[in-house]
Amino acid sequence: MVSTLQLVKTLISAFIILVASEVSHKSTLIAAIIIALPLVSIVSLTWIWLETKDIEKISVLSTQIFWFVIPGLPMFLLLPILLSKGLGFYISMVISCGVTVILFYIMQRVLS
Repeated sequence: MVSTLQLVKTLISAFIILVASEVSHKSTLIAAIIIALPLVSIVSLTWIWLETKDIEKISVLSTQIFWFVIPGLPMFLLLPILLSKGLGFYISMVISCGVTVILFYIMQRVLS
């Protein structure tokens, strides 16, 4: 059974994605700024705070988020390069995501 809190979380998360998507039709720059904001992290940390009030958990998660943002950034350079080389959107996205997964794995190994 889905709780009211889970439903609220889902609706707020979906709303953020909807806003970014709709704004992109008018301005890709503004959409990029909205998407670049760490909204998912902020919302997730807020939910954890509301549910647990666990400062230590929030602190550890926040530090982990920081370290995993770094290997995620090259995707946003690789994707346009692949697209400009004539690869289709889906194959470019799969390759970019694959590289990101590999970089996440490397970062996880470095941190452990």
